[in-house]
Amino acid sequence: MPHVAPTTGRKARRATTASFIGTAVEWYDFYIYGTATALVFGKLFFPTANPAAGTLAAFATFWVGFLARPLGGLIFGHIGDRVGRKNVLVTTLVLMGSATTLIGLLPTHATIGVAAPVLLVLLRAVQGIAVGGEWGGAVLMATENTEQKRRGLAGMWVQQGSPAGSILATLVFIAVGNLPDDAFLAWGWRVPFLLSAVLVVIGLVIRLKVTESGEFEAAKQREDATPKIPVVELFRTSRVLVLLGVGASAMGISSAYFTNTFVLSWATSDLGVHRQTMLDILLVLAVLQFLWQPLAALLAQRVGTVRLMAGALIANIVVAVPMFLLIATRDSVLIGVGLALGVLTGCSYYALLAGFLSQAFPVKVRYTGVSLAYQLCSTVIGGSTPFVAQWLLTRGGGHWPVVGYYIALLLLTTVCVLALARHRARDSASEAGAREPESLPTVA
Repeated sequence: MPHVAPTTGRKARRATTASFIGTAVEWYDFYIYGTATALVFGKLFFPTANPAAGTLAAFATFWVGFLARPLGGLIFGHIGDRVGRKNVLVTTLVLMGSATTLIGLLPTHATIGVAAPVLLVLLRAVQGIAVGGEWGGAVLMATENTEQKRRGLAGMWVQQGSPAGSILATLVFIAVGNLPDDAFLAWGWRVPFLLSAVLVVIGLVIRLKVTESGEFEAAKQREDATPKIPVVELFRTSRVLVLLGVGASAMGISSAYFTNTFVLSWATSDLGVHRQTMLDILLVLAVLQFLWQPLAALLAQRVGTVRLMAGALIANIVVAVPMFLLIATRDSVLIGVGLALGVLTGCSYYALLAGFLSQAFPVKVRYTGVSLAYQLCSTVIGGSTPFVAQWLLTRGGGHWPVVGYYIALLLLTTVCVLALARHRARDSASEAGAREPESLPTVA
């Protein structure tokens, strides 16, 4: 048996902090694109289309980032499983920051014509490749450097990067959103993208101080622990886990883009809610999520991870119809209440998703497995969410087809969470030297 270096509290805290801050920066970059998609990209990069078609075209570029995410998961998952987690995370952070900053410098359609949306799509693809390798590595650096009984909490802090990035993105857009419309469209929207360069430097300083995962270093000492082609080994031994992981991630990825992209566009265009009002609501929701997720992780230690995840998803199904009815009132307070119902239930499950997935895959293909499951879900389900929801809204029937789509995603997620938990519990029970129950995604 290889020697596993003991995990120190200081090392665990440093790894978790670095994962949280780096992930927050990358999600900030990803979220500002979603916000700009809802507010300006249709007007600036697709001005020849009618407003509805321009919005759909902008949402299509938004989806490009998700189409590229599995490629990032494959590339960086391969390197992460073969070489190590740390250097991959430094690379993805630089890649994301560079693409985001360049978007802030990009000429619009009025200046360079069709080349503008083409360049926008290319830079969006680079963002997707970067975040495709980022999330899985951040999850593993945090959880593999933490003792078994605290891995759920460590994974939660990686998930905190999402609301933290959303808070920062919304604050910056609120600041520039106070500009007159002409100034906002001319240069104000660029400020959040250019700010990324500063945030990346901060994230790099912190990440460079983190040491490699102790569990990965120990696994490398075994002859069979580092497959030559991790993705081949993954599909040879764990393809069912990948498919279930895709489904289990569905609402965790989709919910943010329902709220921050589709609902933002729907409310500010069709419902006539002021842009600044919606940005204020989104800020409050992001703060609410950031405060609630640690409580959900602590509660999971008492009632069980999968039990809480499934309960939260079922609660989200129950509040889905009231949530959309409240949004449709056009009243800012009721919109906030409706969205808060979705956030409180949804983020209770989302807080636990990272730790749940990280423990579902064997360590030798864990980076590739976690990344591919999460990023394939991003491509097939998460990234298409605003586009599909907008298409359902545009083709008629009001918001009810969107409600049905929302509930369908919740049902898919619930079934796959339970199935993945049972599948891994059976596999682990049959393995020699099974891990402690607390480290497994059991149904209890």
